[in-house]
Amino acid sequence: MASKKSNPNLPSPYKDAAANKIYNMLFCDNLGLYKQDKKKKDIYPWDILLADSGSTKDLQKIIKDKSTESRMKILAYHKLNESGQNMETKDLLGVIVEVGLDEGLDVVASYRDGTARYINYTGKIVIWEATDENSNEITNALFQSSENIVKHIGPWDKARLPAPATGNVRISFLVSDALYFGEGPMNALFSDALAGPALNSALALMQYITEKALESE
Repeated sequence: MASKKSNPNLPSPYKDAAANKIYNMLFCDNLGLYKQDKKKKDIYPWDILLADSGSTKDLQKIIKDKSTESRMKILAYHKLNESGQNMETKDLLGVIVEVGLDEGLDVVASYRDGTARYINYTGKIVIWEATDENSNEITNALFQSSENIVKHIGPWDKARLPAPATGNVRISFLVSDALYFGEGPMNALFSDALAGPALNSALALMQYITEKALESE
């Protein structure tokens, strides 16, 4: 049975509200999704991220902290961008690939620190935190290809779009200054000279972490 309805203001590609929440959290652009967990408010770096106002110095501290997860750095950048700060650097910290299948939406999200998330079209979720040599190699290849794409496209300055339609694939780049993305028919984008290498690396990462998850069951 599906759980309670998702936030109507956010994309909801899955029947289950919990899966929709995880899906939207992948993009690290909505701190409201984290504020329900009151335990986080007193723990670094959440005490800074979830504060009604945060100083530029404190947010920069999170960004420069080598021990901070990539997703938290993206949230810090997002908060700086919302306050009108102009980012001088383009720091790519996350890559998300969404595939519109006949059965539903498949999504894999990869972050600079080697962590990853996969949401199957059924709503089943794989959380990848235990990085290893193989996954890091795939992640590095993915980010190398993705950085090349970001150089050739412009930022998206509007609200994040709903999930791609059936038959389409979208690759989104979580960059310090903005969201970047490209979208098109699945066959065309996977065979594209620019997008293909990144998409194939994302597919390889999805397959790898899924296999590892099945091995641990």
